[in-house]
Formats: sequence, C-alpha cells, structure tokens
Amino acid sequence: MTSENSNRSASPFLLKPAGKDYLWGGNRLNDDFSKEIALSPLAETWECSTHPDGPSIVAGGEHAGKTLTDLLREHPEYLGSHPRRKGELPILIKLIDAKKDLSVQVHPDDAYAMEKENGSLGKTEMWYVLDAAKDAKLIYGFHHDMQKEALRKSLETGTVGKYLQKVPVKKDDVFLVEAGTVHGIGAGVLLAEIQESSNLTYRLYDYDRVDKDGKKRELHIQKALDVANLKSSAEPRQPLRVLQYKKGCATELLCRCKYFQVERQLVNTERCRQMADFRTGENSFQVLLCVGGCGVLLEEGKTAIHFFKGDCIFVPACSNPLKIHGKAQMLKVEC
Repeated sequence: MTSENSNRSASPFLLKPAGKDYLWGGNRLNDDFSKEIALSPLAETWECSTHPDGPSIVAGGEHAGKTLTDLLREHPEYLGSHPRRKGELPILIKLIDAKKDLSVQVHPDDAYAMEKENGSLGKTEMWYVLDAAKDAKLIYGFHHDMQKEALRKSLETGTVGKYLQKVPVKKDDVFLVEAGTVHGIGAGVLLAEIQESSNLTYRLYDYDRVDKDGKKRELHIQKALDVANLKSSAEPRQPLRVLQYKKGCATELLCRCKYFQVERQLVNTERCRQMADFRTGENSFQVLLCVGGCGVLLEEGKTAIHFFKGDCIFVPACSNPLKIHGKAQMLKVEC
C-alpha cells in the first residue's frame, strides 16, 4: 500500500492520557472529566503526547494499546506533509487542575533548548480556561523592567511577588504564553494547555513548599535568568473572537502562532436532520479535545467514535471525510 493510500484510509482514534500527581493538583480531572486515573492529586493529564515523560496510549481501533509515539514512528504520514522530527508529534496537549498555585516559572525558546538541553524543543504554550474560582489569577510577566541581580535578590528574600503582574482570569479566557515569559497558574484555575512538545520548566520560586518527603522542589534560577524576558509586560488582552456558523456547528479561532492553531467548535445537531461536516486536512493531523458535552464522530463505512467530556481524538492527516453529531464543545488543534 502506498503512503498516499495509507493516508487516505487512516481513521481517527481515541487516546488515553498519562497522568501527573504534582503537589499543587486537585481531583477535578477525575471528578469532572472521568479520567479514572489512580493518582491523588491528579494535577495534569497529558492528553495527546509523544514526549518520553508521558506518552499517550491509543485507546481504540486496530492500533489499540500502542503508544502514540510508536504509532507515529510506524506511520509518519499521519502527521501530514510538513517536515517533522522523525515521526514525533510537535505539540503536547494537557488538561491542568491547579488546586494550589503553580511555581513561578519560565520556559526556554527553541534556540536555547537546542544548545543547552540536548537538542530539546523550547516551550511556547497557550491556555484556554475551562473554569476559574471567583478571585483566581495568573502570573504574566512583570509590572516594570527588571534587572537580573534585582530579580535574583528578590528570589533570595522571598519578595519577588511584588514585582510580578497578576492578571484576573475567568472561564473562557485565552492566553498565549511565549517562551521567555515569566508566568504561573494560580489556585482555582482549570485549563487546557496546548504547547510545544517539551517538558522544560525552569522554576524561579516555589513558595518554599515541600513535597511528600519533606523536601523542597528544585529551583533553576540561573537557567531561568538566562532565558527570562525581564522587560515589563502589558496586561494580556483577550483576542478578538468571531464565531462562524454553519449548519450544526459554530467555530471560532482562539490562537494561531508558528507552532499550532487552536479553534473552538460548538457542535449542536440536536435539531438537524443531518450530521455536521468535519473538515480534515492533507497538510496536518488534527486533535479534538472535548471540553464539554458529548457526541459521535463518524467516518463513512467505519465504526463510529462516541466521545464524552474529557475525551481526546487524534485525526490523522488525509483522513476520509468525517461527520459529527451531538451537543459538545471541542478544541481543535492542528499545526
């Protein structure tokens, strides 16, 4: 079978995530999203990942039980026609439940990571807020320009908080966090994160917390100072979002950057006599993350995929035309 024919016959499939029990996490990913992962707390689920620190598992179809990493190495055509890194997925998609504040942190860009971190990718990320407590906030950069030594001293004395820009956050907000931006997710925030496929996090400050063994988590102050943007940051504004309607579905662009594009899809075919068409692409795979409701994804002549809140579906490039039915809110990611 040729690569082209293999592409055309590739079917979507559900993914099973890897879970992380970081000390700041809660239980909402199990309680609200039915993850059924035996971790407490359950801070993150890596919904679509080929990263060695937490690869996703194919949960259905002929490839069930394989890691997504192995499957994409066997079928690199599933990623599309753009050059890729030896069949590896260029992005990582997470759900994050911050019951407590995350550390104040920063991520390197690609150039720094390539040179200093054994050829790894850097990390630009995007957040879509699924829920937030009444007074929830995010940390996003600094109020005014900082000097490295002044920042270092504030970290040593525990006074860094007075220099950080804290941004109120509410459900349905969108934030693009570029590499080099000092940031932190605040307590009470539940979000979906789309990022480069990287696990490089440099912690600047961790509130002097200790883990279950009574040890403080490692800080990475020198590397963080090497990569951090110390210029003042304007408070991030919500992007202009325009819903585009077609029968049974409304779509809006949330974020587009050099690494990924994210759309929100509102599917409602309850009053339609036909399913809504789902657009697939030749140049890129697509990932569907259901963040509300439920539905059915149907490929003609194939077994339907029933999906529910919290499910993640991988759609290979050049899949056959698909249709979708149900009442659901979904994030669609492509590169």
